[in-house]
Amino acid sequence: MDRELAVRVRRFLLDIVPEASRELRRLKRVAARIPDAVLRREALASIARKDFHVHGGCILATFLPKACAKPYVKLVAAFETAVDYLDNLCDRAGHEEEEDFRALHQALEDAVTPGAQPGDYFRHRSGDDGGYLHALVRESQASFAALPAYEVVAPYVKEVTRRYCELQALKHLAPGEREERCARAFAHVAPGMRWFEGAAASGSTLPTFALAFGAIQDCDANRARELYDAYFPWISGFHILLDYFIDQLEDATHRELNFVACYGDPDRAAEGIAAIGRQAIARAGETSDPDHHVFAIRAMCGFYCTRPKVFGQGLGKQAALIASAVGVDLEADRWRLARHAAVGPLLSLYRRVTRS
Repeated sequence: MDRELAVRVRRFLLDIVPEASRELRRLKRVAARIPDAVLRREALASIARKDFHVHGGCILATFLPKACAKPYVKLVAAFETAVDYLDNLCDRAGHEEEEDFRALHQALEDAVTPGAQPGDYFRHRSGDDGGYLHALVRESQASFAALPAYEVVAPYVKEVTRRYCELQALKHLAPGEREERCARAFAHVAPGMRWFEGAAASGSTLPTFALAFGAIQDCDANRARELYDAYFPWISGFHILLDYFIDQLEDATHRELNFVACYGDPDRAAEGIAAIGRQAIARAGETSDPDHHVFAIRAMCGFYCTRPKVFGQGLGKQAALIASAVGVDLEADRWRLARHAAVGPLLSLYRRVTRS
């Protein structure tokens, strides 16, 4: 590993990840006070099992001075925790009602709109989370409002959030209907993208966090557009397809819609994801600070493609093909892959940091 990359990885793992973990512990204490047992269980599970979503969402904080990194991490933690909590409520609570999904996800549109009054997000279901979701909305609003150039990036943040909420309203519907509705809604996200790739691109929070990264640096309108065009839909699509790539067996078990399964077989899936990865790298290369965004893509890819889930599903060959498309060599010494499990030093260090 070259020295510059090592310094960046070390800063992310030893400075940013622990700060994100502190924020998650704080939010976990709030979630533990939810009065409804089912909602409390899902809130706590979303933090315990999806903490890496928050850690990964903070990766661009690696390039921020400490005074900016801390509020940036707080923003990511609050908003992503709301996203993951809502995803759990839709996935696991036994509901398949579109009105319910839309009511719940109005919270995210409110969260990116400072001054919006939190609504009755649970109006189509029973239960009371004791104001937990309202607290996440208000904390997110305060964090977005505090960004020096939020007004500049806000139209793009609201657009990607609207797309995200639309996806969540449709992908949790009953099998058959969800595929048909998603195909209609996301068939034209970008030329050359199939409907399930466009749907995946709409399911990422990375564009929001990239735009917040620009706004905390007081970006202008040109820079905001540049970040939006880089992250949506190619970097965002690559992100969510990687997430679905490692969750194929789990999603099949729970009968959840998995966009990677839509490719038809593992080799075609790997080729499709790799093609989007190459586009993601190319778009990152067109930004004003390409090394920051290329680093984020490669680190994300390395993390997903060396997860034990990959090798447990026999997807090592496909993971290597995907990784090579964005310049990550899984056979290189820095990853040190065992035959059936990833034991690379970076993943090992990440595990030690998050457990400590």
